[in-house]
Amino acid sequence: MSHAEPVDFEIAGRQIGPDQPPYLIAELSGNHKGDFGRACALIDAAKAAGADAVKIQTYTADTLTIDHDGPGFRLQGGLWDGRTLYELYQEGSMPWDWHEALFAHARDVGITLFSSPFDPSAVDLLERCGAPAFKIASFELVDLPLIRHVARTGKPIIMSTGMADLGEIGDAVAAVRETSASPILLLHCTSAYPTPPEECDLRTIPHLAAAFATATGLSDHTMGGAVAVAAVALGAVAIEKHFTLSRAEGGVDAAFSMEPDEFKAMADSCRTAWAALGQISYALTPSEAGGRDYRRSLYVVADIPAGALFTADNIRSIRPGFGLAPKHAAEVIGRRTARTLKRGEPLDWSMLG
Repeated sequence: MSHAEPVDFEIAGRQIGPDQPPYLIAELSGNHKGDFGRACALIDAAKAAGADAVKIQTYTADTLTIDHDGPGFRLQGGLWDGRTLYELYQEGSMPWDWHEALFAHARDVGITLFSSPFDPSAVDLLERCGAPAFKIASFELVDLPLIRHVARTGKPIIMSTGMADLGEIGDAVAAVRETSASPILLLHCTSAYPTPPEECDLRTIPHLAAAFATATGLSDHTMGGAVAVAAVALGAVAIEKHFTLSRAEGGVDAAFSMEPDEFKAMADSCRTAWAALGQISYALTPSEAGGRDYRRSLYVVADIPAGALFTADNIRSIRPGFGLAPKHAAEVIGRRTARTLKRGEPLDWSMLG
């Protein structure tokens, strides 16, 4: 494993890295609900809410699984309890004949669109559509042949790491690097829907960046924006959140997806958090420069005749800050005045006899 600094990453001309505002991705997943117009409306809403990119998923029920009801093919517990994998993926899939038109719509709106392919034929479709990048979903991180097929495009690759141990992440990164020079962005992820914040382990983000010398972000399935903001503070350069027009209207992922106003609030907060990170500095900032005048300093607080002693009763550390620094009090007390001093004068060395 390398311990080099995380590298920058680029999608469609947008630099993504520590020196850039966080790259915010709205994941549409199955929230289109089988309606092309709704898919376009989601793209429009994501752009208006401050997303840098929209991500879709390119699969069919048949490319992900088989129509079967045997052991393991029917979900037990959780959000999709009782449904077969085939039924769920049939409902959530984005029709392939929409893809070209969706990419054209995103170009018209002025937002980047890319997708998660789930088999080689999906990669090939996305290549024909001119996808600028590819995303490997957490559940596909162990599919090294698929990752190699994506890497052969030479395009940027984002990979989510939900459920994967360090070795599995290493295998996926190696599969890319042994195949092409495709840049990699790793998204720390907890594959629970929704994710309890206490299971996010966000301190993994800088470790992931150091371990693999990649740009690193967060694929976030928690409710609300707090976890995303915390991730940016820990160095996440990209945030992916599921996005819907309305949770109340349903959809396979709607229950843990963000509505447009929520996404906008998160986007603003993430960018504010990034701006606040700044750099390591102990210098005076422009906004606080005037405040120096109101720090404490030594002042004459009672009239003192010429030749009299300075005492703790006639000089004190008070605001404002135009006198000697308070650290000099011990050097002054016990000395004699060089002239008559008036209450309210800032102390300076010329007053000492």
